Amino acid sequence: MSSPASAGPLFLGLDLSTQQLKAVLLDKDSNIVHEAAVHFDRDLPHHGTTNGAIQGPDQGEVTSPVAMWIEAIDLLCQRLADGNVDFKAIASVSGAGQQHGSVYWSSSSDKLLASLDPSKSLAEQLSPGAFSSPKAPIWQDSSTTEDCKKLEAEVGGAQALADLTGSRAYERFTGNQILRIRRKFPEIYDATAHISLVSSFVASLFLGRIAPIDISDASGMNLMDVLTCKWDDKLLEICGGPTLRAKLGEEPVIGGTALGRVSDWWVKRWGFNPDCIVAPFTGDNPATVMAVGAPGDALLSLGTSTTFLLSIPPSSAPPKRFTSSHLLAHPTALENKIAMLCYKNGALAREQVRDRFANGQWQTFNELVESTPPGCNGTMGFYFPLPEIIPPNVVGEYFFNTEAIKATAKPQLVAENVPPSIHPRAILESQFLSIRSRIAAMLPSDAPHLHRLVIGGGSSQNLIIRQLAADLFGMDVYVSATKEAAASGGAVLAKYAWWKQSHPDGSFEEMTNGEVAGLQCVAKPRKEISEIYNGLVSIYDACEKQVVDLWAARIEQN
Repeated sequence: MSSPASAGPLFLGLDLSTQQLKAVLLDKDSNIVHEAAVHFDRDLPHHGTTNGAIQGPDQGEVTSPVAMWIEAIDLLCQRLADGNVDFKAIASVSGAGQQHGSVYWSSSSDKLLASLDPSKSLAEQLSPGAFSSPKAPIWQDSSTTEDCKKLEAEVGGAQALADLTGSRAYERFTGNQILRIRRKFPEIYDATAHISLVSSFVASLFLGRIAPIDISDASGMNLMDVLTCKWDDKLLEICGGPTLRAKLGEEPVIGGTALGRVSDWWVKRWGFNPDCIVAPFTGDNPATVMAVGAPGDALLSLGTSTTFLLSIPPSSAPPKRFTSSHLLAHPTALENKIAMLCYKNGALAREQVRDRFANGQWQTFNELVESTPPGCNGTMGFYFPLPEIIPPNVVGEYFFNTEAIKATAKPQLVAENVPPSIHPRAILESQFLSIRSRIAAMLPSDAPHLHRLVIGGGSSQNLIIRQLAADLFGMDVYVSATKEAAASGGAVLAKYAWWKQSHPDGSFEEMTNGEVAGLQCVAKPRKEISEIYNGLVSIYDACEKQVVDLWAARIEQN
């Protein structure tokens, strides 16, 4: 969208994701008036990233250059200016960052942020001097297995940690990343004055000082009590020792808070209004919830990772916590929570199947899906090119003859004679069945029936994938007017902080009247096919259990 954006007030939302930095501008009625983006690999190729990230050198290590992100912010502002955006009309800014990424600031960062010269870019002034490490571990990193084991052992096990923080120890979670850096690179840790998440890192650039972390993004760190939304002293001590609380700064903050105004650099270099509010930035998943979901909706993001989110309203029972899913704080309501499933093998795994079995063409991929019946003629496939999150750390491909379960109560592993044509449907079915099999356990017993599935991410534009999702989940499928749900959620959060200036006791739902703008129903379940998938849920569970057992046996042998 390239129409000029000038009549205020406008609300700016950013999303610093794995592969891009995106911006969305909303007007007072929450209409999108402008969008812009910077693609890291294409626009900033000198940083040497592939899909926005760099592998290694350690096994499982995945990072992104902090300098690339800063340069992207400079470039994004230029593109907004080239699109005739009137920065003075922007009343508030907020946004989102890829969850679990962490940024390590040096002892020089406070002075550098506070004294930015408007004649120079952010990149010229902050990189590399403002950072104790030029690399930011991101959500794809799986190099902290040793640290996860230590954290769980010292807390009393995976379930005990999940009960406290909402999640068991995950390799990508920030507490474990901090523990690894402290263990392997003590010189970096000792030189670190502040630690930000990707979200609060961007907010810090707008404020001209280190911004606090928001409660929802903080619940993806294994460091915060998910019920009280406060840092937990024992977890801080295990992961970072006595200095970690100071490095993280104040307690996590709730969305809608006005953290301050944009620093002079933004006013003098780009023409921002000096009264422009900076609100807490959150994680990309919570931001998506704020943009396209109401309490009780299910959200399925089919991006680089696959994520499934449920916005859970207050319940008479304590929220459920599991070792295979996440419970996150809600960005704007302490009494609400978000249940989440996250999978590392999302779009990239689907694209690999497309390239191998559909000549690299989505049209051919879709034709193969349509020509293969639900259940893939008794074959179920699992595709894990990267170490998976659910089930944990599993790698490889596994195929089962599900017809065998009827006779033996155990699916039969097959290593050959898998028809090439079934793979496109098989990867979609196994990815979606993994989610479907976990939904009931995540919901409170008094939760209303789910009736709407809102899908986003690149694959959500695929008509065949939309229909398969409707059939498998048994829900009407909706899409949002914008493909940039996280950035739009950031803009809505910016608007909320602005709105609260005149409605200090008002809730987010009062501002929106409980409505979600711009949703369109694009697929409805077909009853006869949904019934087939109903019967496959327990079969999927049996197959997944066997995959986990096979992987455990392989690890033990090695």
